[in-house]
Amino acid sequence: MNFLWPGGLVLLGLIPLIAGVYIWMIRRRRRFTVRYSSLALVREALPRHSWVRRHLPFMLFLMALTTMALAFARPAAVVQVPAGQATVILALDVSRSMCMTDIPPNRLEAAKEAAVSFLKRQPPTTRVGVVAFAGFGELVQPPVNDQEMLETAIAGLTTGRRTAIGSGIIEALDAIAEIVDNVPATDEQVLPDTGADLDEPYAPAIIVLLTDGVSNAGPHPLEAAQLAVERRIRIYTIGYGTDNENQDIPDCGRNFWGGGSWGGGSFWGGGSFGGGFRRGIDELTLREIAAMTGGSYYSASSASELNRVFQELPTTLVTREEYADISVVFTAAAALLALTAIALAMLWHPLP
Repeated sequence: MNFLWPGGLVLLGLIPLIAGVYIWMIRRRRRFTVRYSSLALVREALPRHSWVRRHLPFMLFLMALTTMALAFARPAAVVQVPAGQATVILALDVSRSMCMTDIPPNRLEAAKEAAVSFLKRQPPTTRVGVVAFAGFGELVQPPVNDQEMLETAIAGLTTGRRTAIGSGIIEALDAIAEIVDNVPATDEQVLPDTGADLDEPYAPAIIVLLTDGVSNAGPHPLEAAQLAVERRIRIYTIGYGTDNENQDIPDCGRNFWGGGSWGGGSFWGGGSFGGGFRRGIDELTLREIAAMTGGSYYSASSASELNRVFQELPTTLVTREEYADISVVFTAAAALLALTAIALAMLWHPLP
């Protein structure tokens, strides 16, 4: 807890002074009391709770003054509140394996539908951007809160060759750096004493990365994730697809990024689409990306599961620290203590 007006704490110095005056008055009054020959008789004549009834009202009043002095200093609690304008980057895998029909009508179309449903649930202040990656990453739509523009960008996604997860992360980070203050681009150096401090608050932006395979092009995904760690950007990863290893990859259409030869050469581990292409999800790497950046890993093997994952994405974790003035709580407590002290004093020591 902090104090917005710490100078007000000076008033606490009056509390010991008031307590001292009270003790002095009690001792002074004793000098004029009648002295009895036997103090034991006096103690027996007095009620057992006479001391409590005599001093409790003043103690409560003293507590009320202390609480009021604290209220005057305007205590404030540090609270985490949703960022006024959060940024979410959807980094979507559009590699050739997204044409598989194990999730009807195919993985890519089901992912598009889930992404659009996710967009419709976002508040107007949330800016969403779209990054697509296959052999390299590309910013399809810079972060905006225009629903129509985002749906058009997602609907126009087509497939390409290879899977460059690291490139997708880097492209998403650069998109965030363009619009979020204090987030440097990936080609800018981040000092170790500022960028990798785990006590620093997260930036008001997250990356949601969806892939159905293993990175086989571009920078290593964990190296790209380290750039996100240094910039305090969370990455939520989604492993997408089924374990159907025997299904051939159908034709998603004739349009490919890069004119049909994007990425060049053969695939990692084999050549043609129906041959040695590795379709397994690299869950180990996806989990590590999420863990090191402060995000979470999700798995989806159907359209319904993917929709559920998008619904569970904790975009409300994009928060910032604010000071909440709680002096009204202290003022109310002081008033309650003072009223209680007055009530007890009138009950136990009524005026003549």
